[in-house]
Amino acid sequence: MKTLKLLSLTLLFIAGACSTVRVDSDYDNKVDFSQYKTYAYQKSGIDKAEISDLDKKRILRAIDAEMNKKGYTKSDSPDLLVNIFTKEREQVDVNQYNAGWGYGWGWGWNPYIWGGRTYVSTSTEGTLYIDLIDAKKKELIWQGKGSGYLTHDREKKDERTNEFVSKILAQFPPEKK
Repeated sequence: MKTLKLLSLTLLFIAGACSTVRVDSDYDNKVDFSQYKTYAYQKSGIDKAEISDLDKKRILRAIDAEMNKKGYTKSDSPDLLVNIFTKEREQVDVNQYNAGWGYGWGWGWNPYIWGGRTYVSTSTEGTLYIDLIDAKKKELIWQGKGSGYLTHDREKKDERTNEFVSKILAQFPPEKK
């Protein structure tokens, strides 16, 4: 029983650690980001993202909210074009737990005495890229990337999507050095 509690506590810590989003960004350091005030989505790029239309809508709504907080407005003649793309990979973890001392091949560890347990868990790690492109020059000027575990719980998808987008766009515009 004590072992089961310890295992449950360990899984709780692992689940808590998995909720974080790791972010990174890169940009053209010769660009003056203060010149940009408006944005629009690059439809051809958004259409190519290999996720459901519902998830695309979640991501675009989250980007709109973050860009509006930063003072950018959507426009038909934008300064910036926003593009997204995604990657995901399935992770399978197999953990074996064997306990017991007893007879068998002699004194010592014997996995057949008390039985063993194998725990298999799967999770999906997703990566969201947000590209900002100079609309006039058609050049990539900033790219943000966020990676973390995805949820399949429909009730939590909006929250998780907002977390990804807000943490990625927290790095935009880049701070002047």
